[in-house]
Amino acid sequence: MSNIVVVGAQWGDEGKGKIVDLLTESADIVARYQGGHNAGHTVMIKDAKFVLHLIPSGILHRGKTCIIGNGVVIDPGALIKEIKGLESKKIPVKNLFISGNAHVIMPYHLSLDGVSEDSKGSKKIGTTRRGIGPAYVDKMSRTGIRMIDLLDPVVFKDKLRVNLENVNHLLRSRYSSKGLGAQKIYDEYMGYADYLAAMITDTVVLINKFIDKGKNILFEGAQGTLLDIDHGTYPYVTSSSASVGGVCTGLGVSPMKIEGAVGVVKAYTTRVGEGPFPTELHDDTGRMLHVNGGEFGATTGRPRRCGWLDFVSLKHAMRINGFTSIALTKLDVLDEAEKIKVCTAYTYKDPHKRCECSKKGIDCRFTDMPQDVRVLEACKPVYKEFSGWKTSTQGVKKLKDLPKQARAYIDYISESLNVNIDIISTGQRRNEVVMVRNPFEGGRKRK
Repeated sequence: MSNIVVVGAQWGDEGKGKIVDLLTESADIVARYQGGHNAGHTVMIKDAKFVLHLIPSGILHRGKTCIIGNGVVIDPGALIKEIKGLESKKIPVKNLFISGNAHVIMPYHLSLDGVSEDSKGSKKIGTTRRGIGPAYVDKMSRTGIRMIDLLDPVVFKDKLRVNLENVNHLLRSRYSSKGLGAQKIYDEYMGYADYLAAMITDTVVLINKFIDKGKNILFEGAQGTLLDIDHGTYPYVTSSSASVGGVCTGLGVSPMKIEGAVGVVKAYTTRVGEGPFPTELHDDTGRMLHVNGGEFGATTGRPRRCGWLDFVSLKHAMRINGFTSIALTKLDVLDEAEKIKVCTAYTYKDPHKRCECSKKGIDCRFTDMPQDVRVLEACKPVYKEFSGWKTSTQGVKKLKDLPKQARAYIDYISESLNVNIDIISTGQRRNEVVMVRNPFEGGRKRK
């Protein structure tokens, strides 16, 4: 296989950064296809911690080409800060290419993000307030500013003027907030343009030339399938296509060119921000997962909500993405658990008695994920229980060295999803991993 996409199978924070970092050794190009700097990929190299928000994780390997596609929304200031941060740690940022068609996050997007979220009160979404959603709104309403526009001062100034007239009116009249000045923004962004100009190019042409040459390409997403704008727990989602389909639109790659999809699955489940979470734990086990897993958002530092693995949602992610293999992460976080549970179904008591089950006075049972977020919020998990292994798996590198209870848990996940588990992460560091098989060598479903 030459072209593989790495996709989060849950609500993000599955450990995609480490998996991309591992697979980059077999790749020539690493390309990011959606999201913004509201995502954070954490990679541990020895004792050094790297958190990347916009730049593909492949940048940590010398000689690799990294691409930020047109499906990404870019805060140029945040990107430059990330570049300089890597360079200060002696990581050269060479061979980085940015799509001219990628949309730009402007200061007014941050303002709109903040006041809009504040106005929602108890119905807030849990946005990172980094302007991602408003930038995608402008993209879809065809009023956005693209990276290529920064290279033409006249075009940029005119678009900025028109947009600010509308945004400032909205900020003042709807939110009683101060407007923003055009000249300050113009000067700031022209400085960004000077710094980034040499990196901006037609990445659709670039990446397809690499494909035609038979190069190994790793497509890197942000967030996870359950945060996908179309297939996630709407409206508690991100503003872009985080599933496999985002590769096609976010990089300009034909679906016929995608040869494999690695689903990254955390050995339990986490979620940041608001929204339904059927297996969420509020007890000592949930606190254990939170502490042992270091469950804080890489971008915002917000504590993540923790719960058991959920096969109803995982099968939904499997259906959407067609995973050819699984990378299982944070297995070692479960080392202390006496018992481990997995959710195999949901039960739901319909207050409106619209379904046949409720008319008979019994709870509805779902093995497929409900589309209605209000139904999902009221669902209760049905669990299957496993014995814990109560011994350290941290740093284990061979499958045969894992405890038999851990092997049983891994086998159940693989059998339930009908897909091989190719990678098992047993710690934060780059070398703390069981590589059953490199997905670039060919993914296949279980038989």
